[in-house]
Amino acid sequence: MRAVVLLVLAIAALAAGRQVDDTMLGKDIVTMDIKERQMFILKLLNHVLEPVMYKEIEDIGKNFNIEENIQLFTRTEVVKKFIYYYKLGMLPRGEIFTIHVDRQLKEVVSMFHMLYYAKDFVTFIKTACWMRLYLNEGMFVYALTVAVRHREDCKGIILPPPYEIYPYYFLRADVIQKAYLLKMRRGLLDHKLCDFYGIKKTDKDVYIIDENTYDRRTTLNYDDKLRYFTEDIDLNTYYYYFHVDYPFWMRDECFDKIRIRRFELTLYMYQQILARYYLERLSNGLGEIKTLTYNKPIKNGYWPWMMLHNGVQFPKRQNNYVVIRDDVIENLRLADAYEMIIKEAIVKGFVEVNGLRLELTKTDDIETLGRLIYGKIDKVDVDKYHIDAYRYLLIIMKSILGLNTLKSDKYFVVPSVLDSYQTALRDPVFYKLQKRLIDLVFLFKLRLPCYNKDDLYFPGVKIDNVVVDKLVTYFDDYLMDMTNAVMLTEDELKKTTSDMKFFVRKRRLNHQPFKVTVDVLSDKTADCVIRIFLGPKEDHHGRLIDINKNRMNFVELDSFLYKLVNGKNTIVRNSFDMHNLVRDRIMTRDLWKKVDTITDFRDLLVKDLRNFHTGFPTRLLLPRSKVGGMKMMLYVIVTPLKLVDNVDLNILDTNRKDFMMDFRSTVLLDKRPLGFPFDRRIDVVKFFTPNMKFVDVMIFHKKQVCDMKTRWNKYVLKNYDMYDRTMITDDTSFVDIDIHTKSMVDHDVNVFDNY
Repeated sequence: MRAVVLLVLAIAALAAGRQVDDTMLGKDIVTMDIKERQMFILKLLNHVLEPVMYKEIEDIGKNFNIEENIQLFTRTEVVKKFIYYYKLGMLPRGEIFTIHVDRQLKEVVSMFHMLYYAKDFVTFIKTACWMRLYLNEGMFVYALTVAVRHREDCKGIILPPPYEIYPYYFLRADVIQKAYLLKMRRGLLDHKLCDFYGIKKTDKDVYIIDENTYDRRTTLNYDDKLRYFTEDIDLNTYYYYFHVDYPFWMRDECFDKIRIRRFELTLYMYQQILARYYLERLSNGLGEIKTLTYNKPIKNGYWPWMMLHNGVQFPKRQNNYVVIRDDVIENLRLADAYEMIIKEAIVKGFVEVNGLRLELTKTDDIETLGRLIYGKIDKVDVDKYHIDAYRYLLIIMKSILGLNTLKSDKYFVVPSVLDSYQTALRDPVFYKLQKRLIDLVFLFKLRLPCYNKDDLYFPGVKIDNVVVDKLVTYFDDYLMDMTNAVMLTEDELKKTTSDMKFFVRKRRLNHQPFKVTVDVLSDKTADCVIRIFLGPKEDHHGRLIDINKNRMNFVELDSFLYKLVNGKNTIVRNSFDMHNLVRDRIMTRDLWKKVDTITDFRDLLVKDLRNFHTGFPTRLLLPRSKVGGMKMMLYVIVTPLKLVDNVDLNILDTNRKDFMMDFRSTVLLDKRPLGFPFDRRIDVVKFFTPNMKFVDVMIFHKKQVCDMKTRWNKYVLKNYDMYDRTMITDDTSFVDIDIHTKSMVDHDVNVFDNY
């Protein structure tokens, strides 16, 4: 009954709306520059679980009537579709949104279409303000995020990291609970509990809660040793932003010309995550990734230890989980049938879908295969804006492993961690599932011939030497802002800021900076592409791995375009400057201040916000390895540039006035397949050429004392005397990191990393 009343009130507000005055922002929306647009988007995404606390957003949203302004959108049909869903009843505020529920997917895509097809930035802002007032906060964040990443007039706008918008997807429930207790007690500390749980208050009124990733209560099996990697907030942010940039449901017309080969890039991204995960398994003495099978129970379970903002916990999957159950048997048959269609298409060399015959025999047909696995084949000029979630094979498989979201309630959903792109990488079964799908790609690649000398050779070019600095990894600490996880009081809403700031202290993998120096001899001047890969040399038993089995395990560290000159070329690549890497993302509270005071916003984008949305975390460039070292191989290959058609190389020029660096892979400018030359079966007789080189390297893990680095010093933590935690048992299989800092030691050196 309450939901009906709220819906009626919202529709009444919609009908009673009037044309909003553009000066309600205090400045004409039309004349907003990039700084003002940036600030407004930050306001829209600040404390999204709360009522709107900014008067300008409330005024614009309440006074904008969508039905009376259909002419302000380039596609009137998308407006009519949205109004239809809205009057039918969309997901209420406060409920959990997941894109894997078919109805919710259609609703949120209709929201995106409204934002994307707004004729100008003024209409875009008005629509976003209205949605912020009346629609589900999760759907609003998703639709706005995707729209900002794809609208031309939003180029250069920086979105807050997802772990600051929705900390619930990145933090354990007990950490958020501690923050709520502190809020309820208005910061009153019980010092005995604070010592035990690792809670401290700084002299700048910032409350810091320690999250011990290796708490024994969360341990189910040996896969939990990898939590430092699978639960890394930057790794999960990378995966989330990739989906935002390349949604499976989005039509090609919404992509700009730079975002080419979208499904090939999607397949390659999944293959690279699998390879990177395997390197981490080797570091911990674990074997290869097993392929998911439905006929056997899933041996290793997963305990998320997370709770959503409405109090519903993410479901726990026990060890030896039975997949074939009565409640998912229909979905299982659907997944098997769809998977068999794809396999038959690969074997036959073609597939017929929606009256179209699609070939699967050539190199370029990888795009079609990617669309079959991770997207859908659109009908020809029929129902352009219709979305079918069940057509997406991965969604069907996730529904089998989760709680059957394909047949969920209209409103109430209990998603598993697999159902959110912010959390999917946490679950070990994700990698088994992806391996099953990537095996379809490997099957397709077997149709293609091995690369021969002509494909690999670069006449007149030779790699003379490759030198790599010592490779060392370690663990350090990071402070994540979790203030948005705690509700504001009435006074704080009026002030639009929280009186209490909450940070969580996380432990994370990092590595010392290193350089790769490549000496290339050339008898001519030529444009080329240089690719650098890192792969294992031995398996977890210390046995050499066959190159054809091992080629799937190589991770692309760097790939870039280079202009060779006649003679010797010495190319130096610093680990921090390798392609499409992102350093620690600036806190939104700091970004807010910087944007407000800076004069050259473009300079900020180039220096401090480089690859903010697209980048892979530079910290995770190397696997953890072992204290005594782990044998690895570095592979470098130089090939002539085969530039794709109709692409301007000036997009890589950082000196352009309109520079908006937002490009995931320079190798996309080369016509060769992603992952070249490891993407096809290797004929060892024809493979090795002078323009490539394998180099043996060792990666060491360093046990060291870490300080809190920049953020620690910035917030001036004093008297951070964490309680000396001593385990009752000597079994430390899963307790590889602990804190042993006493009041007598130097407070600037406070974390002993026992790895």
